[in-house]
Amino acid sequence: MGEILELLDIRVLLIFMAAVLVVFLIIVLVLSSKLKKLRKTYLTMLNGDSGINVEGALLEIQAKMAEMQQQTEKSQQEITGIVRHMKKMKSNIGVHRYNAFAQNGSDLSFSVAILDEELDGVVLTGIHNREETYVYAKPVAQGTSQYVLSPEEKEAIHRVGQKK
Repeated sequence: MGEILELLDIRVLLIFMAAVLVVFLIIVLVLSSKLKKLRKTYLTMLNGDSGINVEGALLEIQAKMAEMQQQTEKSQQEITGIVRHMKKMKSNIGVHRYNAFAQNGSDLSFSVAILDEELDGVVLTGIHNREETYVYAKPVAQGTSQYVLSPEEKEAIHRVGQKK
């Protein structure tokens, strides 16, 4: 009787193993079918059969990004150069009008400071009296000059400094 049970157990075990093998075979066939369909879709997408070549589009985008990066760097260098150049431009102007001769006339004399952001440039002074006008120019470096500046010229320079 023990031999029959062992034989029966082996038959049940073989049937069970065969059933498991059939289930696994079905799973493999289903997965194989899905993989084939996915591979076909992937190749269609990469090769451009659907009107869009993804690989080509990605390469084109990458090339455009590299080009834009170069243009950005070039523009940044140009902007830096322009800013550096603008700091040296004599675009800050201070004007002070006054009466050089208190006894007669009006505020026809003037001092004009034309300076950059570092207070380098020139100060022009025009002294007006009844018969003639004298114009003087003095170089200015960092808000001072190697020549003696009049109070009016200092005031014109000071007016430029106040605008900053």
